[in-house]
Amino acid sequence: MSGHIDITMTRPAQLTFFTELEKERLTALFSEHGVVDRLVALKASVSMGILDFCDERAEIVRTLNARGVPVIAWQLLPKEKGYWYHLNNGPDAAERYQEFHEWSLKEDLKWDAIGIDIEPDINEFQHLINRRLRTLAGMIRRVWDKKQFEESCAIYRALVARMRADGYAVQSYECFFMADERKVGSTLLNRLFGLADVPADKRVAMLYSSYFRPVGVGVLGIYAQTADAAAIGTTGGGVELDGLSHIKPMTWDEFSRDLRIANQCCHGDVHVFSLEGCVEHGYLERLADFDWNKKATCPRHWSVLLNLTRLLALGMLWLFAHSRYLLVILAVLIWALL
Repeated sequence: MSGHIDITMTRPAQLTFFTELEKERLTALFSEHGVVDRLVALKASVSMGILDFCDERAEIVRTLNARGVPVIAWQLLPKEKGYWYHLNNGPDAAERYQEFHEWSLKEDLKWDAIGIDIEPDINEFQHLINRRLRTLAGMIRRVWDKKQFEESCAIYRALVARMRADGYAVQSYECFFMADERKVGSTLLNRLFGLADVPADKRVAMLYSSYFRPVGVGVLGIYAQTADAAAIGTTGGGVELDGLSHIKPMTWDEFSRDLRIANQCCHGDVHVFSLEGCVEHGYLERLADFDWNKKATCPRHWSVLLNLTRLLALGMLWLFAHSRYLLVILAVLIWALL
């Protein structure tokens, strides 16, 4: 990837903002003057984390429906059940979806799509942060449990089929390395981190450069080129974990750079985490006259280094996925050394 990327689009074909707030803060966000008007002017969508089925949330969705702002129902579970979709909570996810669907029908809510967030069990993640070695040992044991992986994926395939039968398109929010695993036919990292491989109509790669400063922009530049859509961030907000150091929100320069790179690489389908962060920092207003044609810089040295690292990782994943070839290589090496 070159150091400069020429942006040819005047604006994204689809700009989507994530919001992940409890009802009190969600109500305050959408009560703020100009927020809905700015979303309408940007022709933007909102992916709303469904943390509850309260009247306040339903009223906000109806308001957005009435103003023509598409709303995606981002499925989330209670924290005690893992919060995101992962290998251990397929039945819980199905039960939660049924509650959501009944609530949507009762409240006459219109959804542009369903969003499913595929990430590790939040409780397992919390245990790792607290350096619980037993959790790490369990993750390593899971690498060898292909049966659990296959059974969990089957549950999620059935759930996605049910969502589609209910008339919803399905978007998945995924860790960037999941695309590489599919590319080489591997499930090693998915099993290690407890991730299910779920079918989707659109795969959104979570490419938050603020999590990987300074190399994050290189990760964005590489993986956005192969994704259906890129999610950039973060501008603030999100679920909090004890013991995890606070991620500094993106500056305007970082945010505008990542917007331009994602816009060009993903043909104008860009997701932003988060809406509340953009409102807090005044970024939503600045997007009204944003120059999408300005050149975006992706440092060449990070691109070269990360591409080489990715090729090495792809090779290793391919070998683990095709172990018979690995055994042949080892046999040849042993024979050569004897």
